[in-house]
Parts: sequence; C-alpha cells; structure tokens
Amino acid sequence: MKKKTGKSICVFSAKGGVGKTIFTLNLAGIYESIGKKVLIMDLDLSSGGITLATNKPTDKNIYNFVDDYSNNRYRDFSSYVTKYDSHIDLLASPKDPRQASKIDSKYLEIAIDKAEYLYDIVLIDTNHVLNETNLVVLDEVSSILFLMTNDPLDLKNMKSLLSIFRDLKKDNYKIVLNNGRDPMKKYFTLFDMKSVMKANIDYVISEEFYVKNIDSYIMSGQIITLQPKAANVFNKDYTVLLKMATDILGKGREKDEKELN
Repeated sequence: MKKKTGKSICVFSAKGGVGKTIFTLNLAGIYESIGKKVLIMDLDLSSGGITLATNKPTDKNIYNFVDDYSNNRYRDFSSYVTKYDSHIDLLASPKDPRQASKIDSKYLEIAIDKAEYLYDIVLIDTNHVLNETNLVVLDEVSSILFLMTNDPLDLKNMKSLLSIFRDLKKDNYKIVLNNGRDPMKKYFTLFDMKSVMKANIDYVISEEFYVKNIDSYIMSGQIITLQPKAANVFNKDYTVLLKMATDILGKGREKDEKELN
C-alpha cells in the first residue's frame, strides 16, 4: 500500500462571514504554485460554496462517497472528485442540503484518511458551527487554521473557541487575521486582540488583499493566487500565504519524524 504522505488542513472560524471559502481557494492556489497536489473538501455540508466559486458542476459529492461506502458500493476515490486543474481536485458538499443529515461523521474520517494517501494537501472548508461533523474533522486533521477578522463579535467568539481548545489540550492550530475581508474594520490593535484572546496571532493577511472585484473572480471561477500577476500585485500577502503553506508542510514533517522515533 502507498505510504500516507499528505497533510490535512481544516479552515475554521468562530463566526461566519470571515472569508473561509475564498481563503481556502487561495491557499490551494499557493500549494499548486509550489507543485503540490491538492484536494479541497467542502464540508460545509448544508451550504458549501467551493464548487459554486470555481464554476465546476459535479456529478458526485461527499454524500455519494458516504452512501456508497456504507453500502459496500465504494470502488475508487477518484470517482467522487471533480478536477479543477492539473493540481487541484474538488470533493463537493451535497447538492441537496437534506442529504447533510444523512452523512454519518465516521465516514468523513475515512474520506480524509483516503485523501491523505492520494494528495499532498487536503484542504477542508467548513462552516463555523461546533457540531458533531466539525468536531470529528477538527480532531482528525493534521493542522487547523482559525480564520478571524478585526470584529468585536468575532474576537469574543474566538476567545471562547480557544478556551475550549485549551481545555481539550489541542494545540495543532494557528490563528490567521484576515484584514482583507473588510479593511474598514479596525476596531482593535494586534496587541488588544492578543490580550483579549490570550493567544498569539500567527499570520496577518493585510488590507491590501482586499479585492474590489472579487465577484468577477467568483463568477468566472478563478482562484486569485493562480493569476499570473498575483505574486507581484499582492506581493506582501502572497509571501504571507506562502510562508503559512510551507510552515504547515514543515510541521507535518516534524510530526512524522517524531512518530517514527
């Protein structure tokens, strides 16, 4: 059997509307730029937007995988994914939200495990609810990226979320401040946010990554970080995303070496 080499990353947040889906797509673009094979799993089961944002119609999705696997019809993982380009594949959320309630979360663990054998990076987009599905995913993945904005409600929710993770003694996460989501929100300084959360902010996406015509990218199904001029136009934030991507890969290698020893 092929050795598992892939790393799974869940993009999570303490509230909705912080830009998780666009962030996930842009991070996928960064991993493609360094030659990694990527799967984006859309596990916002009731209202996922990955395939909508990429203009990729799908024949099968995570519900079909779970349904087939639980009924001994599963044959090949590739039959459930949709190709975005030569490096990025998509595993869509259910087309019918009613199917979400029929997905047994234990099969999500199996899907993630299988994907880690086939891809270098498995990026998982979610909603912000601490339900059974997301708790299983958060427990299963190699790394978690908590995305937040400079917003009072977001800050309070993030403080509560981090408190839960400390109680659970989970520390495989990094905090990403997404100032590009709404550059007009500047309620707190970095020092204030760190003081309230009692945690460090590991990466900052600047106001310069605010894209006024983001809707045109979504309508055309494009990933911003894959555009030819992205590295120059968004040089500062492209560099932050690249560092984030390589840091996670490095952490994954360190974990593997520790387990072997």
